[in-house]
Amino acid sequence: MDDIRQADRALVDAVLANRPGAFERLVREYQGLCWHIIQRMVRNPEDARELCQDTFLRVHQCLHQYRYESALKSWIGRIAFTIALRHLQHKRIALVEPGGDDGESLVDSIGDGFDLEAACADEETARHLHEAIEALPPLQRTLLTLYYLEETSIPEIARITGMAAGTIKSHLFRSRLRLRDALETRTGVAA
Repeated sequence: MDDIRQADRALVDAVLANRPGAFERLVREYQGLCWHIIQRMVRNPEDARELCQDTFLRVHQCLHQYRYESALKSWIGRIAFTIALRHLQHKRIALVEPGGDDGESLVDSIGDGFDLEAACADEETARHLHEAIEALPPLQRTLLTLYYLEETSIPEIARITGMAAGTIKSHLFRSRLRLRDALETRTGVAA
């Protein structure tokens, strides 16, 4: 963790000192994270590209305010999440399904037995899984992406989204259940 913090500090210091290529290096390092968060929430590629640019513009404008209280990845992820969230609110697109529970749930420490990696074992199942993920509400798509594709920890996702860890676990649990049900329906095989 200390190595990450030192690397964060060195990169931020380089950008703030206007060293050649420093900001470009920051963008290269975090553009994948930014794209995953925004594209999963927004889904429209043109809007996602524009919102990613807005994110890095905001990062550039506000980097002097970064206080090293969390990893730079979390700080940038939080900016991307907030920008995507505002876009969805402006477009009046629901973040979660109506009636969805945003509160903490008893499923916090319960596994559901659904293995996403095993579900991707063959090409057809992977295609069905991708379709099922795309059918999820924006928040659940984003949380799945952060947790499984970006391999972001629950505490770090909490820092990015501002959500309680229990709420994140609950959304992940419900998302995996929906994915399992969708795969069972589409493939006829119990996932």
